[in-house]
Amino acid sequence: MTINKLPLYVKLSLVLVGIFVFFDILFLGKSIIVPLIFAWILAILLNPVVNFFTRVRIPRVLAIVTAILLLIVVVFGVFYFIEAQTSKFSSSLPQLKQRSQELINQCLAWITEKFHIERRQINSWVSEQKQDGMKSASNIIGNTLEELSAAVVVILLLPVYIFLFLFYKPLLLNFIAQLFAKEQHTVVGKVVNSITKLIQNYLVGLLIEMVIVATLNATVLLIIGIKYAILLGVIGALLNLIPYIGGIIAISMPMLMAIIEGKPLSALYVLGGYLLVQLIDNNFLVPKIVASKVRVNALVSIVVVLIGGALWGVAGMFLSIPLTAIAKVTFDHVDSLKPFGFLIGDNMPRIGKSIFSRREKRPEVNTEKKG
Repeated sequence: MTINKLPLYVKLSLVLVGIFVFFDILFLGKSIIVPLIFAWILAILLNPVVNFFTRVRIPRVLAIVTAILLLIVVVFGVFYFIEAQTSKFSSSLPQLKQRSQELINQCLAWITEKFHIERRQINSWVSEQKQDGMKSASNIIGNTLEELSAAVVVILLLPVYIFLFLFYKPLLLNFIAQLFAKEQHTVVGKVVNSITKLIQNYLVGLLIEMVIVATLNATVLLIIGIKYAILLGVIGALLNLIPYIGGIIAISMPMLMAIIEGKPLSALYVLGGYLLVQLIDNNFLVPKIVASKVRVNALVSIVVVLIGGALWGVAGMFLSIPLTAIAKVTFDHVDSLKPFGFLIGDNMPRIGKSIFSRREKRPEVNTEKKG
């Protein structure tokens, strides 16, 4: 019995089981899959640099190593800048901690007055929460150390993976070609080229957007007079790389800083300024720089970001959009999968257009009289 002859409920059951197994593999293998995907994406980004070096007669191995070293220098430069700004922030931590405690005491006094709850009950509840937090602190520290050790391993493996992807590029492309018949090579070549251009343009556009958003954020905070404006602006731009969710966190951080500094009105100014930046970002930067490379509608974007976060955490949120865009490019070139590519895209059909119902053509009546 062929699959097409199976009952509908059997087909749906097989599809659901397949989806469950697929996502289960992604979740269980995240420590292996995520570094490989990051390395693959970065290797595609560095491929034009390697090609440039080889065109000027630099040996291929040396060209790959040089491109990776340039990437490492850029990444370390960004982290050094953030660390320099963070060191200034750490010097003010005692004052911020004291101010935070004063705000908490004021909130507790307000709750006691408005809701007529005894301060003793609130203090006992706070002490219970602290004890529970201390009990779970060991687990949190243990999980954090595990995550840090895993991150160190990934950071050490990334350059190796990138080098191998770039070095074995001819082998991998030849392998992909051998998977398909010769008459399909034209379509496969179009898909590979489209994916390569998509990733390169998307990452370059994302970097340009991040620099502009960081500059706008820092400018807004400097005008308002918020401390550590440059650090908060850069962090906000980095968080903005996480679609939708990162923007909310990016706005809340400088607002919280303004409240801690005793400037509640400045917090409102920060909200207004950041909303203006988001307006510019969503209506100009993203459509012109980023979304022109990755056309994924908002509904699918939110769903895949949530799925990516559930599977792979923050890395999954970042990877969800480019991976979805890659899937769309593949779907658009396969006839049986084109409906899914249409669903992912942002080409909205004309409102009011009849989709399912069609007017039946009335048979023409011959009014000519027979002679």
